[in-house]
Amino acid sequence: MVSTSKLKRATDRVHAAGPYAQHLSEVLGRLIDPALYERFPLLRQPEKVRRAAVIVITSNRGLAGAFNANLIREGRQLVERLRRNGVTVDLHAIGRKGVSFFRFRRQAMATSRLDITDKPTMDDAASVIEPLRAAFEKGELDEVHIVYAQFRSAMSTPPGVLRVLPVQPPPPSADQGHWKSIYKMSPSVEEILARLLPLYVRNCMYRALVETAAAEHGARRTAMKNATDNASDMLDNLSRTYNRARQAQITQEIAEIVGGAAALE
Repeated sequence: MVSTSKLKRATDRVHAAGPYAQHLSEVLGRLIDPALYERFPLLRQPEKVRRAAVIVITSNRGLAGAFNANLIREGRQLVERLRRNGVTVDLHAIGRKGVSFFRFRRQAMATSRLDITDKPTMDDAASVIEPLRAAFEKGELDEVHIVYAQFRSAMSTPPGVLRVLPVQPPPPSADQGHWKSIYKMSPSVEEILARLLPLYVRNCMYRALVETAAAEHGARRTAMKNATDNASDMLDNLSRTYNRARQAQITQEIAEIVGGAAALE
């Protein structure tokens, strides 16, 4: 019941973050040109990935079915895949369930965050991604991946992986050339991109947090509904079994009484 009441507000946050992210992506798709890749560190495509950061987002509480287990499994598979390719992986865990699991498995974590609630803010997203963005700009990291829950609906919350760095520009729009010809940029395209690229990275982190928070409530509501339905079915089966046994006992007692009465006659 609590998750049901919180799900509406969490869903509103997901939907509110969508239009901004969509328009930001469209603007980047129109501004970014392959010739600019070498001028912006966030667009730098490494020739070989040597070091990567993996952020695994889980919840702080349980009773959500396989929600956290699926996220942890997705994170472990990603880490193992990168390590098989010779990549050094820095693991960053968000959420009590993920942190507890990796600590129990004695797996080293670069950072562990337990302070981010189910109402994440842009400041929370910045505190997670900004140190990694700075390390990427310095060349200390070659990739940054986020493992999060995709909120498709309250019933569908599959785990997903988002490579947030290096920034993968969206495909250019059909009107890109026309768009540049009819607009005059002030300040220059380079200055605009210098502002928008960090915002884009931060927004990707924020969307991953809010989607995971909404997915958590949806998964918990679904898990508790399934548990309630299973308990109701079990009670119905036990009640029928009890009634059949009770009826059989009563029938047997009646038969014994009738038999005894007939014997006395």
